[in-house]
Amino acid sequence: MSIRIDQTACKACGLCRAVCPGSLIKARPDGTAYLKRPEECWGCTACLKECRHGAIFYFLGADIGGRGSTMKTETEGPLRRWIIRRPDGESVTITVDRRDANKY
Repeated sequence: MSIRIDQTACKACGLCRAVCPGSLIKARPDGTAYLKRPEECWGCTACLKECRHGAIFYFLGADIGGRGSTMKTETEGPLRRWIIRRPDGESVTITVDRRDANKY
């Protein structure tokens, strides 16, 4: 499992680098992020949840039922949207209220 960073969407804020537990995300000279060794990515999604610009996509491989889909998140106030784009172009959005995260 791995992530992909869209260089055109990355705003060089550094938040993804700060939260990566394996220190796998590095900065180019212009400050934009890249994954130095994708094969070492743990798939924890910390960077995905922290990215405020929609620049990080998580690859959902066939081994976990994703069949090659990608996922990104968007945050609006207390809401987090998990947006899954399937290989056929169809999108599915799951919206979670972060205030309810520890409710159960």
